[in-house]
Amino acid sequence: GFVCSVMLIVSYLRGVFNVDVPGEIRNRSARLTTWSAALAAQLIVMGASANIFDQHCAPMTEFVTSSYCTRTEFGIAVGAIGTISALAVVGMKIATSSCPFIMESICAGVLVTVDAFGVAFLTSAKGPGSALGNLYYFSWISLLCATSLVASCIQTYNGFSPAAPAAGTAVDPKDQEIQVETLDCPPDNL
Repeated sequence: GFVCSVMLIVSYLRGVFNVDVPGEIRNRSARLTTWSAALAAQLIVMGASANIFDQHCAPMTEFVTSSYCTRTEFGIAVGAIGTISALAVVGMKIATSSCPFIMESICAGVLVTVDAFGVAFLTSAKGPGSALGNLYYFSWISLLCATSLVASCIQTYNGFSPAAPAAGTAVDPKDQEIQVETLDCPPDNL
């Protein structure tokens, strides 16, 4: 239903107003698609954690431990932090077609750190995401998106700095030699 509606709207805009929505989004800013995927994954992590909390921790059944509920609350916090970070970057990229590189890098670093702890605590044997399901898959997907964002930010940063040969790579000795010219000087001027 939703995907079909979006496709119809995109087709209508392309046909009537000659607006290429996917092309505009692609050209809008670097990494916007990855940030949007991270936003969607973080929303699902937050929603799945809240659903598990409502079903198992709110009534506090006898089978649920306090560690399980604490990890579920941590999952809600991971999703909320990730959603706010990704939403800030996506909103800024859509509104202004750019985002300060420092802010984007910091948000990507925060996401990868929070998601790494989230995967460790949520998908472990005692965590709420230990069983295969939305929380398990989307906590891993959000970590992969965050890692991809950090790698892309590092690549962009290194693209602006002078390229240095990587450690352990062979350098052609001809590139390091300085050509020396001989000068013809009369011997009496020495």
